[in-house]
Amino acid sequence: MTNPVVDPGKGEQYRLVLTPHPLQRVGAFALAALAGEDAPDRMTAEGFEAALEVMAEDAVRAALGRDTKAADGFWLKASHSFFPDTAMNHPSNGKRSDDGVREWVRRWRTLPGRQQWPSVACVLCSRQAVGFYGKSDVPLAESSSYRNCTPRGHTGVALCWPCLNSFYALPYGVRLTGGPSVALHSWDDAFLKHAVAEQVDFNRMLAATGDGSRRQIQAREVVALEALRTHRRPVGASVDLMVFSNSNRDPMLEIHSLEQPLAEWLRRTQRLKGLRAGFAELVRAHESASTPGLVSLARNAFRSPQRIVSAGIPRLLGNLTGAGSDRSRTRALARLLDSFATEVMLMTEKDLAEIAGTARNVAALLSTATSPGDLRAFRRLLSDPGGLRKWLTSKGVQWAVDPPPGVKGPLVTERSFELLFNPVSENPGWFHRNMLVVGVLQELNTLGWKPAEKGDKEDGDEGGEGGLEDEWRPGFGTEDEK
Repeated sequence: MTNPVVDPGKGEQYRLVLTPHPLQRVGAFALAALAGEDAPDRMTAEGFEAALEVMAEDAVRAALGRDTKAADGFWLKASHSFFPDTAMNHPSNGKRSDDGVREWVRRWRTLPGRQQWPSVACVLCSRQAVGFYGKSDVPLAESSSYRNCTPRGHTGVALCWPCLNSFYALPYGVRLTGGPSVALHSWDDAFLKHAVAEQVDFNRMLAATGDGSRRQIQAREVVALEALRTHRRPVGASVDLMVFSNSNRDPMLEIHSLEQPLAEWLRRTQRLKGLRAGFAELVRAHESASTPGLVSLARNAFRSPQRIVSAGIPRLLGNLTGAGSDRSRTRALARLLDSFATEVMLMTEKDLAEIAGTARNVAALLSTATSPGDLRAFRRLLSDPGGLRKWLTSKGVQWAVDPPPGVKGPLVTERSFELLFNPVSENPGWFHRNMLVVGVLQELNTLGWKPAEKGDKEDGDEGGEGGLEDEWRPGFGTEDEK
């Protein structure tokens, strides 16, 4: 734990601390980045004042520009979503002189005199508050029902000077889209520092260059993937995506969460050399005619992580049966999906080995066929657990009576049956059945199996439009994973 740097001459109103408010934490790390400091609790009073001066100068320059579409209108445009009807963007600025606007903005960003401080504590850090503040200074309240207004007769939220300025710094540390802003938050301070510092550098570059031609975002969820990819340390907490707007026209707040195991898995798969090839295949697996693969993958990660494996299955099949199939890509993707099972779904290595053993036996049966008809029939059973159970039972009897040469043991072990079909809530049978299919395709790839070419080929068997790969696109999974 670090020791805060306290300047006795400045006091508590110049010492930044982290509070339980996620947006205050984002703003505090943005202030630290503006000051070139390592962390909020390591900021000196001089560093804190320097960061405030940067923000005040930007606010004055934006207000004097008076045009959000001008080359230097970046912060003025952003201010409407964060600080509506303030000195920075008030409609009356058009009638004020430059000196009048400058003086008004400076007064807005100046610490109130001690005689004006209320006799109450800051609601976030319990230190002396310096005033009450409403929606023009604080973007959001806890509940969406109260977020954009101060109740009648209520003077606002009591805040100290450092916490208030954390909210003033918020536009620097979030992804600005021209509409709702996107903030990344995590209780892992190292990740939050990294994500916010990168955003501060990016936003300041855009503000300086006035380059409005650069798209800042394809989809809000991609912001998290980008931050995870460039973070060098393991992520130790979940990652929240906060999409919000404090504007008068369209206030909103949405929060999406990425659980820690999935966040760390996404970080590792993008960075480690041995997993990057599989990740590239997973991105291709999520591509569609209208949506880039990275966007679909990011959306699945935040909203339906269970679909990540089912989305990868058509790609495995396409690599196996399509023209110009690449077996190395199949191996890389199958390995990645195996890691998803153990690292994200927390499936034990022993249980995964049980499913892999069954998959190996099933692949031995299917590999005797030269056309993909048997594989197609097996594929259909993925959405029919009862049918799959009957199929495995029937094949298991034949297997016991006339086992393949050199093979010992049953087609499906008792444990594997339990993993695939036990209906208890703590057993995700639908996921285990998906992993069975992944294992079957992986084993067929290892065996070098490929459906017969012309002559035995059925319509659409090579994974093109209307073929097996297309039939296994996301959305064809079982009902319990939807």
